[in-house]
Amino acid sequence: MHDEFTSVRIARRLGDPPRKRGSYTQETCPDLFELSDGNFAVIGTEATTALDPHLPQDAARADYERIVVISRETLIRAKKDIPDA
Repeated sequence: MHDEFTSVRIARRLGDPPRKRGSYTQETCPDLFELSDGNFAVIGTEATTALDPHLPQDAARADYERIVVISRETLIRAKKDIPDA
C-alpha cells in the first residue's frame, strides 16, 4: 500500500451496489467509490497486460498503476453520483 493512502477512507459508493445491478453471487462486482480525500477508487477487472499496448501515444502509466475495466452499466449507474466539480 502506498503511504499516501494510509489515512484515506472510502467515503461513499457511487451508483448502485452490485446486488442491485444483478450480482447475487458476489463473483463479479465492479464498483466505484469516492474517497475521503476527494479522489476515486475503482474495483474492476485487471487488464493492464491486454490494454497497455493500445494506450494512446499521449497516455502513460507508471509501474505501480494498473488498467482496470468496469462494465458500462456500472459507470452509467454511478453517473448520477459523480460531482460536476
